[in-house]
Amino acid sequence: NWSGNRVTCRDWFQLSLKEGFTVLRDQSFSADLNSAAVQRIDDVNGLRSMQFAEDAGPMAHPVRPDSYIEISNFYTVTIYEKGAEVVRMIKTLVGDEGFRKGTDLYFDRHDGQAVTTDDFVRAIEDANSIDLSQFKRWYEQAGTPEVAVETHYDELQKSLRVVMSQSCPSTPGQETKLPFLIPIAIGLLDQQGNRVAMQLAGEIDAFEGDTRILSLTETTQTYEFINIDEEPVVSLLRGFSAPVKLNYDLSNHQLAFLMANDKDSFNRWDAGQKLIINVILDLVATIQQGQALLLSPLLISQCKAILTDNDLDPALIAKMLTLPTENYIAAQMQVPDVDAIHQARDYVKKQLAVALMSDFNACYERLSNKKAYAFNSTDMAHRSLKNLCLSYLMASGDPLQVQRCLRQMKMADNMTELLAGLRLMVDQAGPEREHALRSFYEQWKHDRQVIDKWLAVQAVSQLPDTLIRIKGLMKHESFNIKNPNNVRALIGAFCRNNPIHFHAKDGSGYRFLAEQIMLLDELNPQVAARMLGALNSWRRYDSERQHLMKAALEMIANKQDLSADVYEIVTKYLAVK
Repeated sequence: NWSGNRVTCRDWFQLSLKEGFTVLRDQSFSADLNSAAVQRIDDVNGLRSMQFAEDAGPMAHPVRPDSYIEISNFYTVTIYEKGAEVVRMIKTLVGDEGFRKGTDLYFDRHDGQAVTTDDFVRAIEDANSIDLSQFKRWYEQAGTPEVAVETHYDELQKSLRVVMSQSCPSTPGQETKLPFLIPIAIGLLDQQGNRVAMQLAGEIDAFEGDTRILSLTETTQTYEFINIDEEPVVSLLRGFSAPVKLNYDLSNHQLAFLMANDKDSFNRWDAGQKLIINVILDLVATIQQGQALLLSPLLISQCKAILTDNDLDPALIAKMLTLPTENYIAAQMQVPDVDAIHQARDYVKKQLAVALMSDFNACYERLSNKKAYAFNSTDMAHRSLKNLCLSYLMASGDPLQVQRCLRQMKMADNMTELLAGLRLMVDQAGPEREHALRSFYEQWKHDRQVIDKWLAVQAVSQLPDTLIRIKGLMKHESFNIKNPNNVRALIGAFCRNNPIHFHAKDGSGYRFLAEQIMLLDELNPQVAARMLGALNSWRRYDSERQHLMKAALEMIANKQDLSADVYEIVTKYLAVK
């Protein structure tokens, strides 16, 4: 393993040197093997949901940390996933060929050595005659930068001004931040969705590609594009060219346009997600005001167009029609309204299911072919879309869909379709649910990895008795509190991926987590410390939930003989205001 063993890190502070690089290589391999767009969406989904939250919390730390109490607490998404994004940005800045030259030099120069992130960056610089001094702030500064964008079209001058400003919130130990070097991938579209040539003022020739890279290095920079015949639609941060939060005010109609027409598949998906989030947040406000709900016809029409587009990659369709998670929606609110988010998201899914019932049904039937299972990108894409359709059909409330779901489980010759059916059945109260769970367990109880999936799907059930069932499962023969995989599958999945029950108003979810962490601290302090991540953002919630989460944290902090792993995290959680 060249990026992890042949050249390794000089000390623990350099951990991302090998881990970030190796994560990028793994992501690149998966992108080449399957759909590059879908892989990128998966990568960014994980980064936004986990790493952005870490950057915004009391455990925020740079990709190259300055200090630690327990190094095990720095095997984090910042070191791994954000570290991969930092290396990816270097690749974006120097291009594929330049990156290959730089990494070849790095391996030739340092084979068999233990080195630093500075050595890696220096090899890229030397191979490409480029200065990345400012870029190294990505290794030194914690937090997620925010990029605000304003655009101004001058019809008389036929020019477009794009004004970008960057900032980065304070993080523990770092009150102020210097400007980053941020690669911004940009594209312009005309009103018909065609590419617009991009020529900056002062350039002799226009850039003819779909996407060009702008390097944002100052607090505020202005870019002027000339020879633009009509006001274009601007597509920013294509391919998620930098791990930043983009603040660019687009109307729902503009987002719908990008969802339908953007040449960058990632940005098509991202525009759709932003449109869905806008709709859900509007519904949250409506719920808070006690008014009747009504789903946006614009969203229905856009989803129908995507679902019925036979030229679009089925795997991308499945991603575009998957609603953002409740946790991610909560991250878009100043103070998350857990219950209203849950209600609004469920409403959107059910209304889309009812409005597009015939389309989901037709798509599901078309993909329900009888050919034998094969592991290839085409069949994987078909299975993902088929399962997406089934999830909407089940959300419609039509009781006949339960039988369809059970039939899929019975006929499945692959774990993807079997588990998809089980995930849907755990939200159905009644004997069919119990039969599905029992049958699955009896068939797969010999396979520990599969049984972890069986535990995890029950942990995220939306039924009201979920926490009671989880406590019961902890006494089941399949569960062992000393098995970290069991713990992550059952307790971890509940606390991180079941917000409506974990954030129950009575605090039962928080007390449950605190009790398990105190028990785990005696058995496996590293796992106990990881479980604390579910309380990372406790100060963002309403005052009642803050009080309950703080009580849970204090319960843990007051435990006698607390491990250093848990002590480091819980004290930081309680200390940061």
